[in-house]
Amino acid sequence: MQSKKLLIALLIFTSILSCKDDEKEKIEEVPLQTFVEPEGIKEFGFNLNDYIVKRDTIKSGDSFGVILERNNLGYPKIFQIAERAKDTFDITKLQVGKPYTLLCAKDSIQTPRCFIYQPNKEEYVVVNFHDSIHAYTSRKPIKYVEKVATGTISSNISEALEEQGLSPRLAFKMADEIYAWTIDFRRLQPGDRFKVIYTDKYIDDSIYAGVHNIKAAFFEHNKEPFYAFQFETDSTKGIKDYFNEEAKNLRRAFLKMPVKYGRLSSRYNLKRRIAYYGYKIRPHKGTDFAAPVGTEIMATANGTVTESRRKGGNGNYVKIRHNATYSTQYLHMSRRKVKVGDYVKQGDVIGWVGMTGNTGGPHVCYRFWKNGKQVDPFREKLPEAEPISDSLKVRYLEYIKPIRTQLDNILFEEQEPEIELAIEDDIIS
Repeated sequence: MQSKKLLIALLIFTSILSCKDDEKEKIEEVPLQTFVEPEGIKEFGFNLNDYIVKRDTIKSGDSFGVILERNNLGYPKIFQIAERAKDTFDITKLQVGKPYTLLCAKDSIQTPRCFIYQPNKEEYVVVNFHDSIHAYTSRKPIKYVEKVATGTISSNISEALEEQGLSPRLAFKMADEIYAWTIDFRRLQPGDRFKVIYTDKYIDDSIYAGVHNIKAAFFEHNKEPFYAFQFETDSTKGIKDYFNEEAKNLRRAFLKMPVKYGRLSSRYNLKRRIAYYGYKIRPHKGTDFAAPVGTEIMATANGTVTESRRKGGNGNYVKIRHNATYSTQYLHMSRRKVKVGDYVKQGDVIGWVGMTGNTGGPHVCYRFWKNGKQVDPFREKLPEAEPISDSLKVRYLEYIKPIRTQLDNILFEEQEPEIELAIEDDIIS
């Protein structure tokens, strides 16, 4: 135990010494920003008017000890704080570019009382050493605002949304998550139109965090209507799907490809000949999708991870069993995100594109098994997603009644000549 304390002390002290000279120069040139907060403002659970507030981001060479030491806190106190907080907060894992806040006393030297680190927009870590020393992790309050919007296609859906100042994320969700199997968004026609009920996400009431979810949508393509309603089919696993007005699932059991941004570079081919091997037949039982290193690889269907390891020419790979009939495999990953036994949902990220194993360039080799035999997924008649059970269907049809009424009552632009865009907000949580 004593040796562990000495090691922590050495780490903190070394950080301070190694960066001290450089940091003094930085302090003189770019002082920590001190803010006068509006009266009565609260953040991170503190009344900021009780403190002098200093905000900055982690710089190269910064450490927990360096930051506190250059803000007039002595080394013995820094060591005491680090020792007491270590079970909650690993002080060695501050990331460059992440914001932090110091709450300081209103005394002559502005003594630090609390260090707050934000690893992401929602979470924050508090190390409070005002009276007693304690550390904890918390989250900022999240608010979801329900909105509705309409649009008419002149060239593509992204342009239709952009013209109205709406997030392009809406276009992606409609094209890739809802209507991927029912509407070809590359062949939309001028005059096609849509309306959508969705929720935007806000952190701390004011920080926009993007489109959270689409509750329901209506798309009129070539004069044909396509309804979509989101419905939770498995609350224990959090599985939600989109269904039409007759309770038919809009997606297929499998995605068309395991990457969002990539191109088909090599097809399944049992008679492939390669010059490198003297034009001998070298069967290729996978389908290759070229993409930059680091591109997210998604599970193409719900299932359980049966293999996650690195082996020979496969490199880093993951294999998923979807049911008694189908399994899929994803090769040459740079890194894997899942482990054996994990349950994954369609679209979940399971790893990232790389060049491990036998490969001449960054890509994912996607392999598809049916009844234990590798097959070409593009030549298979893939099953539709699992339909709603009879008992759930009754509940679903009741559930969508008021939502469909809400959707049908949203008027298109041309029905409201004096209003450029039909948008209304409704805070739902």
